[in-house]
Amino acid sequence: MNQPNLEKIMSNIRSFPSMPATGAKMLTMLQNPETSVEEIEGVLRHDPGLTGNLLKLANSAYFGIPSKVSSVRQAVLLLGLKKLIQLVVASCVSAVMDKPVPGYDLPPGDLWRHSIAVSIAAEALIKDKKDIGADEIFTPALLHDIGKLILGHFVKDELADIEKIAGKGIPYVVAENMVLGTDHAEVGAKILTHWSFPREVIEAVRWHHDPDFPEQANASIDIVYLSNLLCQTRGKTNENGGLSYDLSPAVIERLGIDVSQFDSIAGNISEWVDELTDALTFH
Repeated sequence: MNQPNLEKIMSNIRSFPSMPATGAKMLTMLQNPETSVEEIEGVLRHDPGLTGNLLKLANSAYFGIPSKVSSVRQAVLLLGLKKLIQLVVASCVSAVMDKPVPGYDLPPGDLWRHSIAVSIAAEALIKDKKDIGADEIFTPALLHDIGKLILGHFVKDELADIEKIAGKGIPYVVAENMVLGTDHAEVGAKILTHWSFPREVIEAVRWHHDPDFPEQANASIDIVYLSNLLCQTRGKTNENGGLSYDLSPAVIERLGIDVSQFDSIAGNISEWVDELTDALTFH
């Protein structure tokens, strides 16, 4: 472990840009079950650019709303209050997430596209799962890799050592931790703690590479983990019919998900990622 690096990483987390003001207010509202449409309208009234982006998103083909959505109130009625607030928060972080990420060889836009793809996969995986709250999956799936924005510079400097370890069959995220003393999942969780996100979102981001580690099994962690793997493999299966990537059998058992549906989900991701990326990118 490189202790000086770890201290610099923690310092960078503390100085990481704050959540934009509108997003921070919406995040507080997301945690309050008594938030009203009037309160949402009141916050968005002061941010016409974000309001326009939100209405563009509500009218995107992804949501399939047949009539034109022309007001925040109408968007709330058709999408639901919690979903609308999550989309506002997502639009607020798009400027941060749309940057290039050194160390992980991600040009501008690639991290954001992958994040949106994982969100689409997550929602597809729970489409028929009545016991899993769809409203709680979108945000952690979207933000699961946000830690790479800080860790990428350090990964770049230590890339040879990290790749040497990963070349021995050790998971890349473990190699990160061995060399740097932390990994992008832990750094992401610290960023979201700094931004005052709900504990469930923070936990899903923290353990999205290691769903069997937390003492308490959590459906959000399992879904984000599985969605991320699904997007990395693009639904490809090996000759035995399983994912062409190591997959926790415990996760499949806990979720009761049929692996055979992964190919069709991967197809849905390809169909919708451009649409949603454009709608969620705040210009």
